[in-house]
Amino acid sequence: MTEGTESGIPAGRDAYLSRRTLRGGSAGPLLLTGLGVAYVVSGDYAGWNFGLAEGGFGGLAIASALMGLMYTCMVFALAELAAVLPTAGGGYGFARRALGPWGGFLTGTAILIEFVLAPAAIAIFIGDYVESLDLFGLTSGWPVYLGCFVLFLAIHLWGVGEALRFSLVVTAIAVAALVVFACGAFPDFEADSLNDIPVDSTAFGANSWLPFGLLGIWAAFPFGMWFFLGVEGVPLAAEETRDPARTLPRAMAWAIGVLLVLAAVTFLAASGARGPVAVQDAGNPLVTALEEPDGGSTALSRFVNYAGLAGLVASFFSLVYAGSRQLFALSRAGYLPRFLSLTSRRKAPYLGLLIPGALGFGLAAATGDGARMLNVAVFGAAISYCLMTLSHIVLRRREPELPRPYRTPGGVVTSGVALALALAAVAATFLVDREAAFIALGVYAVAVAYFAFYSRHRLVAAAPEEEFAALAAAEAELARE
Repeated sequence: MTEGTESGIPAGRDAYLSRRTLRGGSAGPLLLTGLGVAYVVSGDYAGWNFGLAEGGFGGLAIASALMGLMYTCMVFALAELAAVLPTAGGGYGFARRALGPWGGFLTGTAILIEFVLAPAAIAIFIGDYVESLDLFGLTSGWPVYLGCFVLFLAIHLWGVGEALRFSLVVTAIAVAALVVFACGAFPDFEADSLNDIPVDSTAFGANSWLPFGLLGIWAAFPFGMWFFLGVEGVPLAAEETRDPARTLPRAMAWAIGVLLVLAAVTFLAASGARGPVAVQDAGNPLVTALEEPDGGSTALSRFVNYAGLAGLVASFFSLVYAGSRQLFALSRAGYLPRFLSLTSRRKAPYLGLLIPGALGFGLAAATGDGARMLNVAVFGAAISYCLMTLSHIVLRRREPELPRPYRTPGGVVTSGVALALALAAVAATFLVDREAAFIALGVYAVAVAYFAFYSRHRLVAAAPEEEFAALAAAEAELARE
């Protein structure tokens, strides 16, 4: 079989695609909503609280509200794009149609950085939880990292339906525990304690509400993102979804709605029960918020501690899924080595699961630095948000007659708001962890060199995302004649 370039349909097209096919019709609205929440739910249990040290309660509250607005606007824009282009490429497919091969590659690479690095980081956090809970007598994290990747990759290899059902069950446990946490924490809520971080009098605009001034709001952006990071991955399940044009927009709207409620409740309950000073540096802030003033544990704090492990597992499991589908789509279209998109008899992209899994385990075991890897993932995510929301604006302007089964409320105004906030989020990552941002840029540079000198000359025209783009180009050419 000779696989041609983008300019022509490869010889043996059907044979090529038959070896690179996902199991269609496996996911409905409930499973996809669960997937969207699963991507994110671990962020409610830990991570967001470090933003209190950057912006104080008021700064993080404003940052979280702005990031919530960004994600809401972006989700509605992506829902429209997913209904128009329901392929496993997700954001890469949207940008490919709107911004060309370079735009598609840059977007897909940014998404891949997010969804490969984030599971490695969460595996480290799972190891920390297991060790702190003294489970299985483990005193080192690496056996847990290995167990996570081996066990959960095996479930993914079993089949997408089984994987998404497992994810839904674990996510339901984690969400239920957040509700229990809120019920236990809100009776101790004290509004006066929310401003207990000392004011930095040298910061511009500093006060008890904004102890680190106006700049603290901006610096807290990446931590506000942790309440929502990953929900944009729902469209990656498009080729495995029943009636994606209707199901994806509905599931994405439900997922962001649930996440907005969970973010507000968790943030207020945890900060108000003990005060920001008590939880700003805690590895498990919800547990800290429920403990006795002297640090003694309670029955409820121990329950939430175990439930936090379920939240981490849910996010780890779903992010592995997202990374494998983005890798699958980029490989199938030739942007990455084509063998990575081969699927098994159960229609699972086995190399797209195993190779990122091995890479993630290696990074986790070698570095043990989950916070740094998450910051790299956040930078990649923010870059992809800029490109995906720009794609929505470009397609609305350039192809107004494109059939749209679902239309974004507010149109380009909505995606424009998301784009502006995404650009601010990219800049904010340099305020928090400049080294992580430069690491992500270094990975980007290597990927760009690979694409520029090799893979852009070997794209596969038969891939769905490439066919959509080729059809658009042909229609535009006819319109000019």
